[in-house]
Amino acid sequence: MAKIIVHVDLNAFFATAEQIRRPDYVGKPVIVGGLGPRGVVSTASYEARKYGVHSAMPIGEARMLCPNGIFLPGDYPYYEMLSRSFFGYLKNYSSLVEEASIDEGFVDMTSLLSKTKDPLSVLASLQRGLLEQIGLRCSIGVGPTKFLAKMASDMKKPMGITIIRRKDIKKMLYPLPIDNFFGIGKKTAAHLRSKGINTIGDFASETVNNEFEMKKFFGKRFDYYVDSINGYGDDVVNPERPDPKSVGHSRTFMTDTDDFAEIKAVIEELSKEVGERLSKEKKKCKRIVVNVKDTNFKVSSKSINLNEPIIESEDIIKLAKKLFADNYSGKMIRLVGVTAGNLVPLKDRNAQMSLFDDGEYDEDKTQVLVDSLNRKANKKVVMIASEALKKNGY
Repeated sequence: MAKIIVHVDLNAFFATAEQIRRPDYVGKPVIVGGLGPRGVVSTASYEARKYGVHSAMPIGEARMLCPNGIFLPGDYPYYEMLSRSFFGYLKNYSSLVEEASIDEGFVDMTSLLSKTKDPLSVLASLQRGLLEQIGLRCSIGVGPTKFLAKMASDMKKPMGITIIRRKDIKKMLYPLPIDNFFGIGKKTAAHLRSKGINTIGDFASETVNNEFEMKKFFGKRFDYYVDSINGYGDDVVNPERPDPKSVGHSRTFMTDTDDFAEIKAVIEELSKEVGERLSKEKKKCKRIVVNVKDTNFKVSSKSINLNEPIIESEDIIKLAKKLFADNYSGKMIRLVGVTAGNLVPLKDRNAQMSLFDDGEYDEDKTQVLVDSLNRKANKKVVMIASEALKKNGY
């Protein structure tokens, strides 16, 4: 029996989040994004979209199209809090919930929906409850695979419910533009259009009639696309959060700069953010990378590998600043980034135990607490005893 995979996609999430805490914004064009000269739109409410505003549009263009819009900077900690409520809500319907991003997730509802006579009423209840309890609107897509569920959720927005079965693929997907194919990017879509492949149906035909050339172009991804367009492929919803390979933050300057002090100040802020993310992920890092993008959009990277893993923002700041200072040529730059790589679990072989412990010591929680205290003090004032001993040569 085919699985029943549900894709739940929040509608205009960031803008809706702002309307939740500011009810006077409801029904008004809300635009969330970077507000500087180089800022771009992250999310626009459906009221703003009527003016032609859309995600990834330069904020200046959005202001011209929608001069009466409410322009707001992103409040990502707040959005993450709402996102956690969203995924917690989905778990009322299944224990198999996979976070695809901050505002969308897959739910394996095979067990629940295969037993009900009216699955649409269950999905409508999910959608209605999310709006009533949390204030979030969503579109829902259903299919036997994650690909079909995702394609279905994109078809009716906002607040739509769409089901795509394997027998519906030719009717529902084939007429769609090739740009709508989930997993095919803009550049690839442009290349396919240059070859006369304008729709998903054209693509499906080419995989059969011109298999050799398509395989040559797509390589290992060819089989994924063929399976997807025929209603097969990935149908496993993994509730385990993916283990990050690296943690990084970057910042685009409002205007190109060669101000050494300004750049180093931003590096310090980014390093603190990286340290906080490491604590949240319960990871240490053994590699620090500093990326710089110049006015010609050329990116250069410098890195340092560490013998001992680190997590504290103070250490990351020191290394990132040194990497930048040792390699900066004095050119005008538009962006700088700091990344922590080669991550390892947050464990300390030298962790000590209290005489009153029951033989177990949760170093992870202690380290996170220590890091939090140090961040609040804006300097390293607290450390674990084993670290202090090691620092003093014991």
